[in-house]
Formats: sequence, C-alpha cells, structure tokens
Amino acid sequence: MRYFLQLSYRGAPFHGWQSQPDAVSVQSTLERALGLALRRPTTVVGAGRTDAGVNASMMLAHFDAVSPVDKHALLRAVNSIVGKDIAVSHIHDVPADAHARFDAISRTYHYHVVTVKSPFLYPTVWKAPETLDFDLMNKAAGILLHVDDFTSFAKLHTDTKTNICDVRRAEWIQLSPQRWCFEITADRFLRNMVRAIVGTLVDVGRHKLTLDRFRQVVDLRDRCAAGTSMPGEALFLHDIRYPYLDNLIPADEP
Repeated sequence: MRYFLQLSYRGAPFHGWQSQPDAVSVQSTLERALGLALRRPTTVVGAGRTDAGVNASMMLAHFDAVSPVDKHALLRAVNSIVGKDIAVSHIHDVPADAHARFDAISRTYHYHVVTVKSPFLYPTVWKAPETLDFDLMNKAAGILLHVDDFTSFAKLHTDTKTNICDVRRAEWIQLSPQRWCFEITADRFLRNMVRAIVGTLVDVGRHKLTLDRFRQVVDLRDRCAAGTSMPGEALFLHDIRYPYLDNLIPADEP
C-alpha cells in the first residue's frame, strides 16, 4: 500500500530535506516517526529537496505500508512524534506506482520580502536594505517566461543532467504596503535556482542591472554572471501539483 504524506515545516531547525549523516533533516525526522508509528523501518521519498533553512508550506512525500493503515490514527501518531516544526496535515491514498517526485507536474515557490523592519516576521522574510523598484523587477521576471535554459541560476558542480526548466509564472505580488512575495511556478527547479533568480532580480530593483543586462545574464548561461544567492529563511516551497490529486491546499505562510 502506498500513501502520500502532505506536510509543512519550518526550515530553520533542519539541515534541509534530505537525510544525511550526523545532521537532523526533515526526511530523517519523518522516517523515524513513521517507523515508530508503524513499528517497522519506513522510507520516505519527497517531492524535492529543500536546502538548509528553506521552509515548506506544502511538501508531499510517499511511503509504503505492508497493509492498509488507519490514516487518522497514523496522522495523530506522526504529529505527536515529529515535534513542533513539522506538521503533517493529510495522508492521501494513491496508486501503488505513484511517485511523489517524478509524478509532480508543477511546483511553486514563494520568496517573502519586507521593506520595513518587523520583529514578528524577521525569521521568515528578507528585509530589503533599501527601496526596491518592484515594477522594474516584474518586467525582468517576465523575461523568465521566455527562457528554457537556467544555467545562469543553477548551483555549480551538481549531478543534474539538464538545466532546462519550463517556468510558467514569475511575478512579484504586493501583499501589503511594505510586504512583497515573489511567486514562481515551473515543472522543475534546479538547486539554488529560485534564490539565485531573486538575488539577480534584486540587483535589477536596485538599478544595478538594466533589463538588457538581465537578458544578457540569462543568455550567458554562466552562474558567475548572475546575482548573489538570497538567504534561505525567506523561501517557501508553496505548492505542488499532481494529475491525480486535486484537493491539495497549502498551509498558511507567516
């Protein structure tokens, strides 16, 4: 029997999603909780790999059970074990060959920015050091919709076979007079891609890069030409879509 876990988590306490020796990860924490609840070692396969400090308002991960599980009882048990920084909201029935990573048809990330200091939001937003030109940043973001090769925003020296991505939305959204969110949706993302894109867009917003230069950065396919990677704490994996799950609702973000 295969199931999908739907969960959210705060990234700060973890060394990313993926299990690794001598470090606490979201994956290892879930596998420990499921192992205790199901009384057998249980492997969890996530929809992606968020880096250290990156949050998720929605993550999907699959696991297998030897027999049908009581989803409500398992949900209570897992949530009682994983601690306050992870919340499992649903357990979904899926086909036996469903795959949390390979079956996803789109993923959406949010990056939160504020233009004033806030003692209530600072752990999960980036404070802009100066007023940014969000109109110009949105014009630059629109260029990404006509790009297929994102090498300029890819982490160097990875085992990724291709840097081709289909970006379907890239837009700065104003949430309040002093708060903005960059929303980007694609079929797949490269390691560090969103944070590198945001860092380069911030250079546009500071008038350090013109729109023409931004286009050149993209066309160069050279990570060294793009902007600095932004801090991870303001980044959220916001949404993931599957062809056989239509009732997924992201958790609220701070």
